[in-house]
Amino acid sequence: MKVAFGMKAHSGWAALVVLGGAGGKLQAIDRRRMELVDKEEGSWAKQPYHAALGLDAGEARDLVTRGIAAARRIAVREMRAAVERAEGSGHEVAACAVLVVDPMPDWTVDEALAAHFRMHKAEGVLFRGALARAAEACGLTFFGIPEKQLAEQAERALGIPAGEARKTIASLGRSVGPPWGKDQKDAALAAMIALRGRAK
Repeated sequence: MKVAFGMKAHSGWAALVVLGGAGGKLQAIDRRRMELVDKEEGSWAKQPYHAALGLDAGEARDLVTRGIAAARRIAVREMRAAVERAEGSGHEVAACAVLVVDPMPDWTVDEALAAHFRMHKAEGVLFRGALARAAEACGLTFFGIPEKQLAEQAERALGIPAGEARKTIASLGRSVGPPWGKDQKDAALAAMIALRGRAK
């Protein structure tokens, strides 16, 4: 069947939910934690801007650059693995939705490190951006759904009240078992929008 990925990113990992539909019935195909940092990199790679704080300017820029490059590389690797798992089970990946936040201003590393709220903003964008690039690198139809507008986007794309969509999502959780918390539910709702192919 045709399936869609829904993803909600955090520092160093993302909740991935795969939904499919056959005969008008929605199914949860997969639910897992997608790691976006290699264990050997250590905790610094989860928050490279914070890890760079206190280093001299050159070292800070190098560390952040390494962190961004690693996140992008690992996201592509993990996205390809997710596509291969789905295709290995006989499914066709139709689309990928990632919950996104407002884009980061065009700050340099030095500017981002100059204010704590900027570091948080930069790291909030980092892994979401890596997943978006990975989806495109894997040739998937990509939807970036603003996280704060998820309910509104769902109503518009699905043509049903957000509460009704959330009831459907909650029932899907019973079929795949825990964990099925807010991360998984939000990722599933994003996947549901992507599966309909009408995110706006």
